[in-house]
Amino acid sequence: MHTGNKHYTCEVCSKGFTRHSSLQIHQRIHTGEKPYTCKVCFKGFTHHSSLHVHQRIHTGKKPFTCEVCSKGFTRRDSLQTHQRIHTGEKPYKCIICSKEFTKAQALTYHRMTHTGEKPFTCQVCSKGFSHYRSLQVHQRTHTGEKPFTCQVCSKGFSQLSDLQVHQRIHTGDKPYKCKICSKEFTTAQALTYHHMTHTGEKPFTCQVCSKGFSRLHDLQVHQRIHTGEKPYKCKICSKEFTTASALSAHKLTHTGEKPYTCQMCSKGFARPSTLKAHQKIHTG
Repeated sequence: MHTGNKHYTCEVCSKGFTRHSSLQIHQRIHTGEKPYTCKVCFKGFTHHSSLHVHQRIHTGKKPFTCEVCSKGFTRRDSLQTHQRIHTGEKPYKCIICSKEFTKAQALTYHRMTHTGEKPFTCQVCSKGFSHYRSLQVHQRTHTGEKPFTCQVCSKGFSQLSDLQVHQRIHTGDKPYKCKICSKEFTTAQALTYHHMTHTGEKPFTCQVCSKGFSRLHDLQVHQRIHTGEKPYKCKICSKEFTTASALSAHKLTHTGEKPYTCQMCSKGFARPSTLKAHQKIHTG
């Protein structure tokens, strides 16, 4: 060990190791063996240390703290990468376009934007991905798995980032602020869309009628007018709708529920638009 001799060699890939135990752990890469299992979400790991770090997702423990902004991290290497935000260091550079990155992995994925490579394929629907992590998240659309749970309301999420954004509903945290009107938002994307209300920008255009939209989702919903697609179906009467909100409003016709109440006369309505029209009786 002191001389650096590697007496233990992997028969599959010929990699050498100084300790037999290290070779045994390495061989799990080839065998797929994951002997350490999380008792919360049953995810398997090849190393006990990896399981230990993973468990912090469920416990919320973040033992590594940034001295600049006090943000906490579950892993030391995540903290080290984060600190580059403050130092501005970007040690990984694309040789094609010279764009720089804080992480080697980010550079690897970026290169695929030049090559168009998508090496990770979903075995269910054959959709390709440039990131293995993106494939893993996508697969949950087929399995319905939601391993990240809100400790306040028990709502489940397929991605940790979605849970973190959701938690702002409970904390009231709105870290993204508009520089024009000072309105605050829970997500960077919401702020981006809001900016367009000031600029009038509508970057998403319908190829059929040329109508513009500030959000891709709004364009996708609009296109159903042309395609006739109605993906939301009432389980009671089989009536179909183009949006989930339209289906939700329709369901109230079956239940008789009227959740929108006039503050002037206490009359109830199933839809907010109907309430708004009614209020004109009082306001003139």
